[in-house]
Amino acid sequence: MHLFELAIDPVLLRLGPINLTWYGTIIGFGALLGLVFAIREGRRFGITSDLFMDLMLLGTPCALIGARAYYVAFQWENYKDNPWEIFAIWHGGIAIYGALIGAVVSGGIYVVVKGYPFWRMADICAPSFLIGQMIGRWGNFVNQEAYGGPVEESFLRHTLHLPDFIVDQMYIDGLYRHPTFLYESIWSLTGIVLLFVLRRQTFVRAGEIFLGYFVWYSTGRFFIEGLRTDSLAFQGPEWLASLLNGLWTPMTALFEQGYLDPSYGNVRTSQLLAVLLVVGCIALIVYRRLSGAAAVRYVDPITVRRPEGPVTLPLLGKASGEQEAAEERKAEEARASESGTATDVAQARKDAREREAAREHRDTADREFADREFADREFADREFADREFADRDAADKPSGGAERSGSADRETDEPAGDTNSGKGSQRDDDGSRSV
Repeated sequence: MHLFELAIDPVLLRLGPINLTWYGTIIGFGALLGLVFAIREGRRFGITSDLFMDLMLLGTPCALIGARAYYVAFQWENYKDNPWEIFAIWHGGIAIYGALIGAVVSGGIYVVVKGYPFWRMADICAPSFLIGQMIGRWGNFVNQEAYGGPVEESFLRHTLHLPDFIVDQMYIDGLYRHPTFLYESIWSLTGIVLLFVLRRQTFVRAGEIFLGYFVWYSTGRFFIEGLRTDSLAFQGPEWLASLLNGLWTPMTALFEQGYLDPSYGNVRTSQLLAVLLVVGCIALIVYRRLSGAAAVRYVDPITVRRPEGPVTLPLLGKASGEQEAAEERKAEEARASESGTATDVAQARKDAREREAAREHRDTADREFADREFADREFADREFADREFADRDAADKPSGGAERSGSADRETDEPAGDTNSGKGSQRDDDGSRSV
């Protein structure tokens, strides 16, 4: 049993009056890792890294402003008499939903102004949000914040099998606490894997990765938020409080709900927002599917608006040949299946087979053209080499007139009986020329 609180120093490095904190370092690392993954995925669609760098430079301060404004709005009683404290963000007090609002709004405006489709860019960045949140929660761990209600030490050590450094850091105000930061971090990690798998499926439409991110994160946040004792809250109608508590009821089989001071509020803000986001995002996915607004797939090339006209960016790493045809055939069948008629499915399969045959014919023609072009080039190279060799050989030979004159002089000077000798000499001379 611990008789004292064993806490990690929140300051990582002290440089005179400047303190480098663990919290800021962890948040920064999460943002940079999210940026790396966004750049890698954007490269598949022909998007340069400069765009994502600009998004980070713009989105980071906007996210910070949104996170602070969201927190202050629900803690206004603590700031109305001292407005300058609003800017003292180093004293703590930010909210992740506010950060998301600031980042999405500012980033969305920027990409639309630049001519990029909002849904496509939001899909690419969605896993990066979860990466930042997964890592950023460990900053809460170091600061001993965003924790849950009290638990037994044995629950942390023997039920959850947590290492000592986490158990010791969860000993706060004389009690062991739920490591809600860890629950949310693991939930985010699972969501990252899920989004990575989904975005390689041909049935996923533009915008659904981004909306799916909100559905996943908000679902986990709703249940984890109920364990916390430091939730932002407000006084709402009793029916609303009862509704949220009823939705959280399944968790009571495992955990006890975190304490919420009734005088402070009866509705947890993050729980209410989580429910609205889940319902709203699912409804938007269904609406976009039924209305035809989600005709573009996630795996399709991205078209950018330019002053000279729309430009389709090159799709790098795209499957080709039989693989591409199979993917298109599956996509067509999936679209036809949504209409619910067997005729449409059969027609979709027929159209896919015709496109595959046309692609094979085009590929065959391209290969034949390439073979002919290679053969023509090879023949021209050989012909040029033969002409060059003949010209070089002719340049190396002596003048034919001089040789004939010398041969005639020798024939007149030599006796008639030496005819064979003259012939032999001529053969030798001819032989020397051939060499």
